[in-house]
This record gives sequence, C-alpha cells and structure tokens, in this order.
Amino acid sequence: MSNLTYQQDKDVTALYTEHKSWLHRWLKNKLQCDDLALDLVQSTFVRLILKPEKITDLKQPRAYLTTIAHGLLNDYWRRKRVEQTYLEALALYPEEFSPSEEHRAITIDTLLELIALLDSMKKPVRDTFILSQLEGCTYRQIAEKLAVSERTIKTYMAEAMFQCLRLKNAKP
Repeated sequence: MSNLTYQQDKDVTALYTEHKSWLHRWLKNKLQCDDLALDLVQSTFVRLILKPEKITDLKQPRAYLTTIAHGLLNDYWRRKRVEQTYLEALALYPEEFSPSEEHRAITIDTLLELIALLDSMKKPVRDTFILSQLEGCTYRQIAEKLAVSERTIKTYMAEAMFQCLRLKNAKP
C-alpha cells in the first residue's frame, strides 16, 4: 500500500514517535477536542508521508509538522463554516425537502471545491464568473459593472472556464 522505502518508513516512525504527543497537545489546545486532535495528528503524518521531501532533510520537524497541521486546521474550520451555512440554509425549507446525510456530505464537498476554485481565480476573473454564472448578467452588463471592455470580459470568462475544466479533469 505504501511506496515508502524501509528507511523512509523508519524515519516516519521515528518522527511520529518523537513528535506525536507534542503535536497532539498543540492541536488539542487549538481545538478543545481530544478526538479531533488525534484525527488531525494522524492526518498530519499521512500528509507528511505523501510529501516528496525526505524526512531526514527536515531541519525543524516541529515547524514543518505545525505547518501541515495548521493547514489541516484551516481546512477543518473552513469546512465547519460551509457546513454551518449550508445547514442554516436548509433550515429555511420544510423538513420533507431535507436531503439525506450522504447528499449533504456531497453538497458540502462540492461547495468546498467551488470555494477553492473561486479562491484560485484572480479577482476580476472571479467577479466576471460570478456575475455571469450566478447573477445571469450578459457580457455587456458585466463589462459596464467592471468598467472594462466586452473583449476583456470574454478573456476573463475563457480563463474561468479553463480553470473549471482543469478542476474537472483533475478529478479521478
């Protein structure tokens, strides 16, 4: 299952043994939840295993682990915000229209992908895409709102669509 060499496996094991308790305390302090902190410790080391860097080359392993864990924390909090907003929106509808737990999870994952996609776009490209796709504005209306030419809007939309295709093609 793992592509690690024997030496890399030993290095990860040694790093895990040496730093897991410290990382667990750090995460538990941030989250105030032991189980979630333990999950994120495991996820941190999984990410470490998947990174191409050699573990023996790490000059400051705690700083490196903290960076990975901090990214996972940010992902967790982002997901919680999206999930809370989605659940608040669902509460506005009658219970019989409530989706299944599986559908909720898929929707939240899709929303997170969309947020990541929008965040990856330059502001004028993102604004153009949102005005076009969500607000239904014509290119002329968008050009007027953004004070640019329609040709520029076409360029922005082409870039946005290219990024959407890249995301679609990156999925397994």
